[in-house]
Amino acid sequence: MAVVRPGALTTVQDGGRPGHAHLGVPRSGALDTAAYALANRLVGNPPGAAVLETTLDGVGLRALAAVTVAVTGAPCSVRVSGRPAAWGAPVRVPAGAELEVGRAESGLRGYVAVRGGLAVPPVLGSRSADLLSGLGPPVLSAGALLPVGPAGPDPVAGADVCPLPGAPAQLLLPLRPGPRADWFTEASLAGLWRSVFRVSPRSNRIGLRTEAGAPLVRARPGELPSEGMVLGAVQVPPDGRPVVFLADHPVTGGYPVVGVVPPGPALDAAAQARPGAPVRFVRAAGPSATAAAGASGRAR
Repeated sequence: MAVVRPGALTTVQDGGRPGHAHLGVPRSGALDTAAYALANRLVGNPPGAAVLETTLDGVGLRALAAVTVAVTGAPCSVRVSGRPAAWGAPVRVPAGAELEVGRAESGLRGYVAVRGGLAVPPVLGSRSADLLSGLGPPVLSAGALLPVGPAGPDPVAGADVCPLPGAPAQLLLPLRPGPRADWFTEASLAGLWRSVFRVSPRSNRIGLRTEAGAPLVRARPGELPSEGMVLGAVQVPPDGRPVVFLADHPVTGGYPVVGVVPPGPALDAAAQARPGAPVRFVRAAGPSATAAAGASGRAR
């Protein structure tokens, strides 16, 4: 595949490279994991195949050989050589034809899977582009060539696979308090569940930043020594506005973590939240992040 129009920010992503935090390497990988998995299923790829992740305004590609593709994630128009094609379903693109993935109609990020997967060279077992460390393939640019791997034995899926819905009008993030919730006043913690924040335009693959809402107020002075960070950690910088760490998050940080959003549908929805979208935190079921961390330590 040849890149005709790279879009605002299009990267190659797969399941990421977890397990390398001790080397200072983030996990990376597709932000909307459900949309990523669906795109691969539609074209018969194995679960870990590499795809393109687009941001807001899609991407334009030219097929150097006949391929089957599928576009999922943020709903958008799909065209092959100027003719309308299906979104959320397998699409055949003849050799020499151009695939145009349009601007997101709702949500933010789209996923373009090609049967056979994108065969860029892996780094530490993953083909994902990591915007924080710079590992993996570069952000797409016009004229770049994307190798496609051989098709596997699994069949292309039918149209009975339901596309994912668009981004919700309000982002609800389940939060498990801890491990540093005690760094904030009781009044701030009580207000956290009532506050309505907004997605900041400064959000990216590293983290979903918030603005507006009632800032969290610290109960103690000073700073923490840097400590390990996990996917979904909600770190609170000095301005009191929560930051939800996403796939390219740093592996350590010194600002207190008020809680953790468990991986799953909520973080997938966070990947699709546009700037200005309202954000609310709600109590997650199950143990607090502090209790879970303690149980994990005892198990080891």
